[in-house]
Amino acid sequence: MRLTGEFFCRDVLEVAPDLIGKVLVRNKTMIQSRYLITEVEAYRGQEDEACHARFGPTSRNAIMYDSGGKIYVYLVYGIYWMFNIVTGGFGMPQAVLIRGISGYNGPGKLTKALEINKDLYGEDLSVSDKIWVEQHSKKHRFIQTSRVGIDYASEPWKSMPWRFILQP
Repeated sequence: MRLTGEFFCRDVLEVAPDLIGKVLVRNKTMIQSRYLITEVEAYRGQEDEACHARFGPTSRNAIMYDSGGKIYVYLVYGIYWMFNIVTGGFGMPQAVLIRGISGYNGPGKLTKALEINKDLYGEDLSVSDKIWVEQHSKKHRFIQTSRVGIDYASEPWKSMPWRFILQP
């Protein structure tokens, strides 16, 4: 069963751990591939120094200010696309970075494998025929750690335990 916009229109600190163990579905040329979501990170609003919204709205992060369930993709190092799911309500910039799925550890590897790029920016997961997230019949356990790759942020933001990893 596909997750609805209501699932994503909650606070990122509720949505992020709830995404662990859900199924990411990518539909390319009528072939659906399913992947268990194994690792995510939460980014929470303008006050979060690691969040792209920390400097306010820009052309790059504008979709983060929309309501939950939209896709926010951006390019890092001019090479890797990062796949994020916007959460929360309109005007409350929050997003979950998808860091790992079954078979692909690392956000750049998974976007390359799933052909996720700027063409999906703003796509609505609740109605898209290209990509969506489904419920999984099993409840999964996870561990929490601090986020990675955010050395530019100061404390306490650098150490927030907002990374969620599927426990085997």
